[in-house]
Amino acid sequence: MKIKIINPNTTWEMTDSIGAAGRSVAREGTEIVAVSPSFGPASIESYYDEFLCAPGVIDEVRLGDREGCDAYIVACYGDPGLHAAREVTRKPVIGIAEASLYTASILAARFSIVTVIPRIKTMLEEMVANYGFSHKVVNVRTTPLYVLDIERDPAGALETLREEARRAVAEDDAEAILLGCAGFAEFADELEEELGLPVLDGVVCAVKLAEAVVELGKTTSKSKTYRFPERKAFTGAFARFGDDSGQAEAAE
Repeated sequence: MKIKIINPNTTWEMTDSIGAAGRSVAREGTEIVAVSPSFGPASIESYYDEFLCAPGVIDEVRLGDREGCDAYIVACYGDPGLHAAREVTRKPVIGIAEASLYTASILAARFSIVTVIPRIKTMLEEMVANYGFSHKVVNVRTTPLYVLDIERDPAGALETLREEARRAVAEDDAEAILLGCAGFAEFADELEEELGLPVLDGVVCAVKLAEAVVELGKTTSKSKTYRFPERKAFTGAFARFGDDSGQAEAAE
């Protein structure tokens, strides 16, 4: 089985750590390929960033289908481009936020998300509501950390994350903590041991869900919502996206 983890930003140091997290839980026989698109933002911390990274995610999914990938993971906690990616492939596509929310709901009745800068709060609250988990997510807690701060100063990032996770347990009565950034992956085990409750990194959750869905032999439904995009003209920088519309469908 070949799983492609797509870090939608273009910071390869983060991509490498995300790949290492995925490989740490992948079963024998699962190949993990971690990539960043060839274009896009260095980090994702706004609606603007999310929209501009989505074409790169789509590119990597289409390339992955030609490379024989069996499943895809979108490794940014906002799950940017997730639904569009599902439209261009039959293979399963899983977002790391989506995976952590479903996994946490099995393990705990109520949980908090601890993430990066404050402007992310509303974005994640909207995402949680769209996934139908508002009744279980008791708080979305932000920190002063920018995404790239995690790579620059891992020890400092861990301490900041630790303090906010402790507040989530004490003040939110959270029974599990969800790490709201793919760059936090390496901190999950240490925090879980310290806090004595589940601390979930979305990357590893997504890898295990992807393995399960592939082994079940399930693919993305093409009956209506996620069917392949209709063929139409795109202009300017997006002209090639129009050329690719329906490409996978035509190959069936």
